[in-house]
Amino acid sequence: MWNESEVRKGVNVNYCSHCGATIRQEIPAGDNRLRDVCTECGMIHYQNPRIVAGCLPVYDNKVLLCRRAIEPRKGLWTLPGGFLELGESIEQGAVRETFEEAGADVRVTQLYTLFNVLHVGQLSLFFLAEMDSPVFAAGEESLDVQLFEEQDIPWDELAFTTIRQTLEYFFSDRRQGEFIQRIQDIDYKNAMTQPRTVGTA
Repeated sequence: MWNESEVRKGVNVNYCSHCGATIRQEIPAGDNRLRDVCTECGMIHYQNPRIVAGCLPVYDNKVLLCRRAIEPRKGLWTLPGGFLELGESIEQGAVRETFEEAGADVRVTQLYTLFNVLHVGQLSLFFLAEMDSPVFAAGEESLDVQLFEEQDIPWDELAFTTIRQTLEYFFSDRRQGEFIQRIQDIDYKNAMTQPRTVGTA
């Protein structure tokens, strides 16, 4: 279980990456938060949320899911996605991760869900994406990759809350004939806020 101090502090920084001296926590002048500050050179080591970008790939009304080969949640099912790299857009990152994890070429159609995952300092977002052909294969981080009809989704074996919520929204929206963009918060107690609607396709 995460607590508020862990959320606030993030990863422990013990030594300065600039000069190698020790780090202390303090509120720098002009700031209002505890920061990791070098005791010698004064460099401030900011810790910011990490961006996870992924896709909800669709082919012939089926959704492509990957069974994770790595921790966390090894062996459970997820949408293809991962951490954004420097020098790429969120769309590029989502498409790249989909190819790396699922061996699938996709075309992004719209930004669909965005989750502020506060307890782990992440921003997770998923794009709706189309596959032109049922060509896919498990990458190094996947044990298996499959296309699923709605009734065959392994709901009890999904890896993350963000995945379940995105899939639930997708199938509900598909029945309504309108895909609505949403923003939602997940806090350290694993509770979720009500989604905030951004717009429609």
